[in-house]
Amino acid sequence: MITRRTLLKNAAATGVLAGTSGLAMPALAQSGPVKLGYVSPQTGPLAAFAEADNFVIENFMKATKAAGLNFEVIVKDSQSNPNRAAEVAKELIVSDEIHIMLVASTPETTNPVTTTCEAEEVPCISTMAPWQPWFIGQQANPGDPSSWQPFNSSFHFFWGLEDVIAVFTNMWAQVETNKQVGALFPNDGDGNAWGDPNVGFPPVLAEKGYTLTDPGRYQNLTDDFSAQINAFKQANAEIITGVVIPPDFTTFWNQAKQQGFTPKVASIGKAILFPQAVEALGDSGHNLSSEVWWSPSHPFKSSLTGETSAQVAEGFTAATGRPWTQPIGFIHALFEVAVDVAKRAGDTTDPDAVVAAIAATKLDTLVGPVTWDGANLPPFAQKNVAKTPLVGGQWRLKDGGSYDLVVVDNKTAPNIPTGGQMEPIV
Repeated sequence: MITRRTLLKNAAATGVLAGTSGLAMPALAQSGPVKLGYVSPQTGPLAAFAEADNFVIENFMKATKAAGLNFEVIVKDSQSNPNRAAEVAKELIVSDEIHIMLVASTPETTNPVTTTCEAEEVPCISTMAPWQPWFIGQQANPGDPSSWQPFNSSFHFFWGLEDVIAVFTNMWAQVETNKQVGALFPNDGDGNAWGDPNVGFPPVLAEKGYTLTDPGRYQNLTDDFSAQINAFKQANAEIITGVVIPPDFTTFWNQAKQQGFTPKVASIGKAILFPQAVEALGDSGHNLSSEVWWSPSHPFKSSLTGETSAQVAEGFTAATGRPWTQPIGFIHALFEVAVDVAKRAGDTTDPDAVVAAIAATKLDTLVGPVTWDGANLPPFAQKNVAKTPLVGGQWRLKDGGSYDLVVVDNKTAPNIPTGGQMEPIV
């Protein structure tokens, strides 16, 4: 089969794409723009992840134009559906003829896009999914580590399950509990990874002296969590954890309150990353906790604009009237990396050159250093994954009903300042 990559390489070699001389065009001086495809869940239950997309992309286009760089961004909505994500990725590759694919926001979006790019041999950079469900979830046999193979065209930057487990348990250690933990793990890429008996929460929690009550996988958009709540009550769980889509946690938390179940700690991935998700809970969102990937207090600057994390967050609020949200930092960094790669690739119509440029990335971004150097990763993931820092935060109710996300644990990343201590839910 002749892939698009082979076709592009042959065309470049004969001068069709590179000019009559047959020489590669210099970086960012091609006859047309560098085409970036971008896939994210702009609608559906994961839409909160994409709230900042328009803000980031508009500022990216302004910044690159001001710098004399020629980029085109073609945006596609996955609709929070893995099948749709794969479909629009193919459209971007075949119809729009993009040079680099960018994708973000949960394995339900990143994985089908990455898999499509691997099949089509198109360079892909992804983020905002823990690296284990991204890497392991795309293997032919996820249950057999000896069979896992690195990717050729795809690269990912984010934190891993080892980081979120460390952050959550560090926060829990600040509150006196009976170490009984209830788990909310859905039947999706994140839930299956977080609940995995080998690489997920269970073995680490057992080692740290916690007892985990896992009622089993449930389907996303469940409307009745009575079985889980009863199981947690019977276990006298004082800690609840899990990785839940936003509407499901709202359902669970409201039903838990109605059924008289209030744990001392609720550290939830995914669902309560966003201000609007916590505000939807009213006063009962106070002291809920989650992982914090990025915040205005993160001590990093944009390589593209020179702005600090605080300045970018303030710019978002000024432009939208909404409080800052964590994906701002990573979407911004995703486009930072794309610019850096395009500058160094020499010719973005050559997929091999782009892949080599991604692999050689060493860039200080709005979310910290991004470099695929294999640091703090097992050998099988070292080629394709770059780790970013993670800390823990807790939502604090303010007068008027809005919330602040306060960093309460930074043991895993001491350069990110804390703003308070962990408090129990009352």
